[in-house]
Amino acid sequence: MDMGQMHYLPLAPAYFAILVGFFLLVVLLLATLRYAYLSLGVSSGTALLLLLASLIGSYFNIPLFQLAPERVVSNEVREYFGIYYVVPYVSDWGGTEIAVNVGGAVIPTLMSIYLLFKHRLWLRGAIATAIVAVLLHFLADPVPGVGIAIPIFWPAVITAIVALVLARDNAAPLAYIAGSMGTLIGADLTNFYQVRGLGAPVASIGGAGTFDGIFLIGILAVLLASLYHPRRHAMQSP
Repeated sequence: MDMGQMHYLPLAPAYFAILVGFFLLVVLLLATLRYAYLSLGVSSGTALLLLLASLIGSYFNIPLFQLAPERVVSNEVREYFGIYYVVPYVSDWGGTEIAVNVGGAVIPTLMSIYLLFKHRLWLRGAIATAIVAVLLHFLADPVPGVGIAIPIFWPAVITAIVALVLARDNAAPLAYIAGSMGTLIGADLTNFYQVRGLGAPVASIGGAGTFDGIFLIGILAVLLASLYHPRRHAMQSP
């Protein structure tokens, strides 16, 4: 597959625009609630840069290897749970290209590692990630032409419950860690064996099928930070 065909928006333009709308809401949130980003463990500028980089990075896929040749779907849009995913155009028939999405996998993984070290959430991070991964493994579905997909809001809903139960004071960073890594592991990696035979030109870890859910987890982390950090600081005030 030509390298230029590896890079494409994971969602149909109208649905990608909805994620951009969520991003703009977070811009407003961070402008009015300064505690939100402090609880997450980054500056307001870094939080916005993180979400913006995820949006832009969703366009780029890093190829890893190619599966055995098979006829693949090309230049289509596939619907799953009301969301329309883009199947990229390919000029030659080959095997499914396995790739890693920059915005949906590389950036969330690096950020999760940073938050793990900063907040020392080793045990709770591992437990929360495992719970999210197991649940999303069984909720994920193989979608012809796309790869592995999950209903858009399930990762955020499951992650919010798990994070609030395990660590309310650190719900924001725990939500980001468990939601991002749990989705990548549970939805994409543990269902990798189902990719063969779907006819997907590109099966991108953190790309189409899971990117939207992972991006919303970043939004969720900011919302949880805005809700719980002010309360904690009020309790610690002399």
